[in-house]
Amino acid sequence: MKILMYSVRDDEQDAIQAWAAAHQIQVDTNDLEFHPETADLVKGYDGLVIQQRSPIGGDASLYQSLAAAGLKQLTSRTAGVDTIDIPAAKAAGLVVTNVPAYSPNSVAEMSVAQTMRLIRNLEMFDQRISQQNFQWAGLQAREIRSLTVGIIGAGRIGGTAARLFHGLGAKVIAYDVVRHPELEDVLTYVDTKEDLLRQADVVDLHVDLNETSAGLIDAAALKLMKTDAYIINASRGPVIVTDDLVAALKAGEIAGFALDTVEGENALFNQNHQGEVLQDTNVAQLMQMPNVIITPHVGFYTNLAVKNMVDISLDDVLAILNGETTAHAF
Repeated sequence: MKILMYSVRDDEQDAIQAWAAAHQIQVDTNDLEFHPETADLVKGYDGLVIQQRSPIGGDASLYQSLAAAGLKQLTSRTAGVDTIDIPAAKAAGLVVTNVPAYSPNSVAEMSVAQTMRLIRNLEMFDQRISQQNFQWAGLQAREIRSLTVGIIGAGRIGGTAARLFHGLGAKVIAYDVVRHPELEDVLTYVDTKEDLLRQADVVDLHVDLNETSAGLIDAAALKLMKTDAYIINASRGPVIVTDDLVAALKAGEIAGFALDTVEGENALFNQNHQGEVLQDTNVAQLMQMPNVIITPHVGFYTNLAVKNMVDISLDDVLAILNGETTAHAF
């Protein structure tokens, strides 16, 4: 049995080698994304694992060719599967799996950290200090226990964030199409997104990217928010209409924003653009705003999460190849 993993980073290798040794299975890797022009590399392998932010591309014939080559599955070692044409894969007889909960704490803790930096004005203090200005006038902070945190998408990650915020003393409200009774000791559900936006001092987004969540936060939604409220987005970039966000920040309609993901991030994130003029004018503008925090989609990037993403994805491949089922199949 042989498994090929695409887009492998150096920091994943220890976990991959440990899993391969424990299961006595050959696992080979490359640093390429999986696309029609790189698909031939998987010929001769029994299992396929990918991780990427850009769509696979091609058409249904690509998935059919994988099945014809003897593959039974297509596994993403991330939560997001919007890069995969799932109907085409399933029509070809491939089982598609993901890693929906590699470590809910990794992203939830990022949201809490970004919230704390925003409400304590730490970005603005950093900028003053870098200019040898040690004054604090105008940057009085807010204590999190005085705030209402609104979570849109209270699933595994959002639910973990709710517990963390509640533990810090915040009032937590949530909007989700599915209500989880086990979270009602730490949050209160509201009936609509609009209710949440009007009440929240911090809006924390934890939704999947799909046709209902794309553009979830647009100009109309931003106008419902308090002018001293903040947005945290560690979910998917297209959930927020970036043009509308930039306009709202310029107009003072919201107090600040922290992003770990943004529309069009594939051309920027995890790349070095030092000395270049950024072609993404929205990101360039956001970088100049003192009340904006930008991180390059690293909410998942912790020791435990990386190991879990490798182990769970490879466990699923092995289960499918052995004729077993997995809870992570679509």
